Amino acid sequence: MARKSLIQREKKRQKLEKKYHLIRRSSKKEIIKVPSLSDKWEIHGRLESLPRNSAPTRLHRRCFSTGRPRANYRDFGLSGHILREMVQACLLPGATRSSW
Repeated sequence: MARKSLIQREKKRQKLEKKYHLIRRSSKKEIIKVPSLSDKWEIHGRLESLPRNSAPTRLHRRCFSTGRPRANYRDFGLSGHILREMVQACLLPGATRSSW
C-alpha cells in the first residue's frame, strides 16, 4: 500500500491540472498563432507563471486498489500483481491466464 501522503499529493496535482487546463491549452494555441518573437516570449512567461504541479506531465497513474505507482495497466487501472491475483480468482471477465 502506498503512503497516504503520496496519494494525497497526486490528488492535489490532479485538481491543479483540471483547474489550469484551459489556461494552459489556450496559451499554447496562442503561441502558435502569434508571429512576433517578443509576443511569444510574453505568452511563454505566462505559461511559466502557472504552478508546476498543474502540468499534465507531472501526473502519475496509480493502482486503484493499492496506490502502487508502477506497472499499471491502463485498461484496468490496476497494478500487475493485483491484476494477476484477480485473473486467477476469476474476478475479471474475459481475462485469461497465459499458458504455453
